[in-house]
Amino acid sequence: MADVNHVILIGHLTKDIGSDERSFGYASNGQARANVSLAVNRNRKNGDQWIEETSYFDITIWGKTAENLKPYLTKGKQIAVDGYLKQDRWEKDGQKFSKVGIVANTVQLLGGKSDGNSSSGNAPRFQPRNDSAKTNSSYSDNYSPDSFGGTGNDFPEDIPF
Repeated sequence: MADVNHVILIGHLTKDIGSDERSFGYASNGQARANVSLAVNRNRKNGDQWIEETSYFDITIWGKTAENLKPYLTKGKQIAVDGYLKQDRWEKDGQKFSKVGIVANTVQLLGGKSDGNSSSGNAPRFQPRNDSAKTNSSYSDNYSPDSFGGTGNDFPEDIPF
């Protein structure tokens, strides 16, 4: 049987990216790297009370994904991460250290900031079309439900399956 190493997390960023050199930079091969910390809340029941636990995970985002998301990765932003666990090992002054982190395969922006403000001045904003500025398109004025096969009530009541 094959081994499986797959992680999916949804949580909130704990700080703005790019605030220091460790959070965003470029590797020696020129590939962009973003290091973020994700706070993930979990509720569990202890007797009759619900207790909220928060776990913090270090996540590394590589390449174009890191570059493209840089303006949007701000403190409090909710994101979904799909990736895998990676263990780093090193030795310092004769003592061995180990740390498990997450390498992101995909990152999806979800909610806004926890304080309700918009996440960034550079974020795209989409506005609904104003009906008074309606364009003269052939489908918008000539649409009727009957043009696509009737009202939907023309099915027999006894369906043979």
